[in-house]
Amino acid sequence: MSEKLREDIPIFQQIADTIESGILEGSFDIGERVPSTNEFAKYYQINPATAAKGINQLVEQDILFKKRGVGMFVGENAKSIILSKRKKRFFSDYIVPLQLEAAKLGITPEELSNLIQKGDSHEN
Repeated sequence: MSEKLREDIPIFQQIADTIESGILEGSFDIGERVPSTNEFAKYYQINPATAAKGINQLVEQDILFKKRGVGMFVGENAKSIILSKRKKRFFSDYIVPLQLEAAKLGITPEELSNLIQKGDSHEN
């Protein structure tokens, strides 16, 4: 888990993002238990209700499931759900603004594709 929480993102969202990243990176496998709300609360010194809000968000999205009295576990389709969600967010947060800025600069879609493939960000 990350040592510090950011000021610019709600804490519950950071908890959810931490779990999602752990799933994508392989820290949490399908069927594996994730840290509890109390464990997150103790680690980050936050209210357990705040941690619960982040975890419950993932339950609502079928990323986690609850085993009564045991804890929260990674769902069977968790990784594909997270990948789909994050790809959509990547597109709206990065690709759309990139395309808009390229259009303002007169960069054609083909030129933009070539720049991305080359990794050359300062062509004259």
